[in-house]
Order: sequence, then structure tokens, then C-alpha cells
Amino acid sequence: MVKRTLEISSEGMHLCVQDRQLLILPHGRKKSECEPRNRVPAEDLGFVVVDHRDTTYSHSALALMAEVGAVLVVCGGDHLPAGMLLPMAEHTEVVWRIDDQINIGKVTQKQVWSEIVEAKVRAQASLLDVDSETRREIENLSRRVRSGDPENIESQAARYYWSALLGGSFRRTPGTVSGGAANAFLDYGYALLRAAVARTLVGAGLLPAIGIKHSNRSNAFCLADDLMEPLRPMVDRRARFLVNHGHATLDPHAKRSLLPVLTETVRTRAGEGPLHVVLPRFVSSYAERLRGGKASLEIPEMTEVPGL
Repeated sequence: MVKRTLEISSEGMHLCVQDRQLLILPHGRKKSECEPRNRVPAEDLGFVVVDHRDTTYSHSALALMAEVGAVLVVCGGDHLPAGMLLPMAEHTEVVWRIDDQINIGKVTQKQVWSEIVEAKVRAQASLLDVDSETRREIENLSRRVRSGDPENIESQAARYYWSALLGGSFRRTPGTVSGGAANAFLDYGYALLRAAVARTLVGAGLLPAIGIKHSNRSNAFCLADDLMEPLRPMVDRRARFLVNHGHATLDPHAKRSLLPVLTETVRTRAGEGPLHVVLPRFVSSYAERLRGGKASLEIPEMTEVPGL
């Protein structure tokens, strides 16, 4: 089932529940006055992104979102996602899964990371002009990735990639203050991806804090940061579209252009489907590798999106 992604940014709302529907009410309105378009059945909820400081929530609304596996993403003063409410894992093998994560072998860890880097670099190359020298260079780099990426091919590819994708003067600098509009678009889109991957990890009984390559005691989502790497070009493509069409700020229109990345059609060995539907297969393939499975990761691949 395709889940809905809701965004609340134009005005503050009150989120509450009636008859297992999430109601999005203007302040001062009664539940009986809620318009049909602002009533969302519980089973349709996927992501609720809130970017208005006057938004309020009933306990029942928060509990319902957690119960049905929805993710609440709350944005801060810079309009970027600052935190998220994730459902608790109900997986019956959660203790085993975490034990597998802690005890992952170095060889497996390096092999998994090289698969992730290779997929990311290939996806980056696919966004560039077919006949460009830069694309050929990045494709060649993707074929040189070895176990653990000892040559840091990921970083080498980035030096070619960003200037080719967004112009020779562009520098990838996280943070809207110093990074400019393109970086703001990327930061926002990446935060949405991170939330989607983290949600899937928790649902699979994995602990997002135990990463493969990323490791930081202050980062509770290291594994989400690892597994989202090959998905980043999906956001890059939308950020380029916004830049090419003259968008200079992370305004509501820009956010509406980035949100569909969560439902964008991707391809795996099992076929095509929306990203948020395919993500569990990707995460399950990682869990299988932790258990000693030999099959490669089932990493979602981009498909063509008309107009982007």
C-alpha cells in the first residue's frame, strides 16, 4: 500500500484523532468541523513532516502514528528536519538482530561498504550526460571500488560529481547558512531519506545507532546514514531540478518538490515499486548478510522520472 506523506508548513495546525483518522485542524476548530481532505485514515499514514512552530499535537495523535508505523518529522528554526518520532520495533528477533550487528565480521563489513559505495557512485554517474567525460570518469571509478573502499573512491567521485551536476562553482557544504539554496535542498531531502531508512531499520529489529562505516557516539542513526548513501542521488536529481528552474530558497514549493522522493519508483531484483515499499527488502538483505548470507545487498536503483 502506498502511504501518504503530509507536510504542515503554511500555518499552525492541531493534530488529533477521531475514529482512527488523523485530523489536521486549524486552531480553534472543532473535530466536527474538520474538512474531509484533512482527515487521513490511520493505515494511510507514512510520514508527517511538520515545519510550523505553532503546530500542536494530542497524545492520541502521537500514539496513533507510532502504532501504525508512521514517522513524525519535526523541523527546527532553519526549516530542516531536527528530529523524528519513530515507532518502537515489534520484531520478535530484535535481540538476535542487535547481537548480529555488534558481532559483524570485518570482512563482511568491508564487503557491504564496498557494495554501497559502488552503487552510490554508479547512481551519481547516471545523472550526468551520457557523452560527458565526467560521467565516463565516474563510471570508471565505480569499477575500481574494492572491499572496504581503501582508495576512498567515494570521495574521489564526489570531486568530479558535484561540479558536473550543479555547476563548476558549487561546493557541497551542509547547512543552509553557508551552503546556499542547493545545499539547503540537499539537506532537506537527505533528512527525509534518513527518516525513511531509520524507520525501516527500527521496523526490522535493527538498531540504527550501530553503523557500518559511520561511527559517532553522538549520532543515533549511523546505520541509516550508511544505507542511505546509494539513495542520495535521488535527492540530488530533485535539487538540480529546483536549481535549474530558478528556486533560490527552501520554500514550501521547494519542499513539495522534494517530498515525492519517498514515493519515487525504484528498481530492485524483485521488480519495481515505491521507495518506501522497497526499503524493507533492502534492509532485510542487510540483515541476511549479518546472519552470514552470501547474496549481495538488494539496493534500490533509480528509474526515470518524467520532468526531472
